[in-house]
Amino acid sequence: MKMQAKFSAIAAAVLLSASFAIAQSAPVQTLRGTQIDDINVVEDLFHQDKKRFPRNYRQQPPLVPHSIDQYQIDLKANRCLSCHDWTVAGERNAPTLSMTHYLDREGNQLDQVAGTRWFCNQCHVPQVDAPALVDNTFEASSGN
Repeated sequence: MKMQAKFSAIAAAVLLSASFAIAQSAPVQTLRGTQIDDINVVEDLFHQDKKRFPRNYRQQPPLVPHSIDQYQIDLKANRCLSCHDWTVAGERNAPTLSMTHYLDREGNQLDQVAGTRWFCNQCHVPQVDAPALVDNTFEASSGN
């Protein structure tokens, strides 16, 4: 009886792994009848430009001219500050944060970045020279 249970368990495991392998190799059909492999093709990669893009309106947060894919920004750490904090920006040859980033809600000057400005990617995004996803008629304001 125990031998039959072991055999059944082994047979089930082999059958399960074989069906998983088949499922992984078979193309997946969408509800519209196309294969997912056909629609998820990335044709071109758009790299960030080291040259800064101009701002399009007054007080637009500057775009980040480098990749931040591996940057840790959470409650305990902010990798952006390792170069852009006022204490190290000069030696790192990086732009310093605006002094508004060191003001609390009441307007008091702080020695560290205010908690309301801690998450840089809430306002600042990496610049990418990519085609527009939708039609856009936006025109930059003059005098930025």
